[in-house]
Amino acid sequence: MATKAEITGLVVSDKMNKSVVVAVERQIRDALYGKTQKRTSKFLAHNEANDVKVGDRVAIVETRPMSRRKRWVVTRVIEKAKEI
Repeated sequence: MATKAEITGLVVSDKMNKSVVVAVERQIRDALYGKTQKRTSKFLAHNEANDVKVGDRVAIVETRPMSRRKRWVVTRVIEKAKEI
C-alpha cells in the first residue's frame, strides 16, 4: 500500500461543520531570476470532532474524496493557537 502524503499548515477557517480550511505555504524559486517567492495553497480538510480552531497548526493527510473539494483529513494538532 502506498504511503499517503502528509503536509502541515495553518487553519484559516473553521466556519463549516466538520470541515476546516488549511493554508499551506511553500517557497518556490524563480527559474530566470532566482528570487524566492511564497505561494499559498488552501485545502479543505475533514475534522470529525470539530476541535480544531482558527490559528492552529495541523497535519493533514490525503484520503478518499469526501465531497467535491474535500480530499484531506486532519490527523493531529501540532500547535494550538494562542488565546487572546
